[in-house]
Amino acid sequence: MTDTTPNPTLDLGPQAAVVARLAEAVTDEQLADPTPCPEYAVRNVLGHLFHLAGAFRDAARKDLGVTTDTSPGSALPDITPDWRGELPKVLAELGEAWRDPAAWTGMTRAGGVDLPGEIAGLVAVDELVVHGWDLARATGQPYTPDPAALQACHDFLAASADDPQRDAIFGPVVAVEPHAPLLARAVGLSGRDPGWTRQP
Repeated sequence: MTDTTPNPTLDLGPQAAVVARLAEAVTDEQLADPTPCPEYAVRNVLGHLFHLAGAFRDAARKDLGVTTDTSPGSALPDITPDWRGELPKVLAELGEAWRDPAAWTGMTRAGGVDLPGEIAGLVAVDELVVHGWDLARATGQPYTPDPAALQACHDFLAASADDPQRDAIFGPVVAVEPHAPLLARAVGLSGRDPGWTRQP
């Protein structure tokens, strides 16, 4: 069983920075390209990252309101006209908010769901790692997630692998060789095919 006690030593900043660099390299011509998320084009993954970063930033601050109350499935996310300026800013704010040990304690809310702070932090890590992979694969970029974030993401997903309710959130686990790289195993646990590639 994975230990999900509060872990204020887990710094989300490095992984948030990885995602920001990936987003910065996306070209306008790639915005309509498909991604490993069947319903999301690149622009929708970017929009989702923007909204989740704001939501989990505010969840860390216990600043509950519109950002934390809105379900991610309520509408197809999309980019804003100034997304190239806004996305790195909110990602940096997310990383900074979770450096406060108080963010990992007590109750908070994200996606309209009340949950303990330590679980919200792990969900944020999972979102950053997995959607970082989505974005990298869809745009043909190399992807090296922050090692601590990747390990936390894998362990968080592995802890719920046998939960019958998890498929409604992540989709069915995709089987991956047990000795595959950690990133491939995490991606498989998230319900994605680690072998997904862009069509030529």
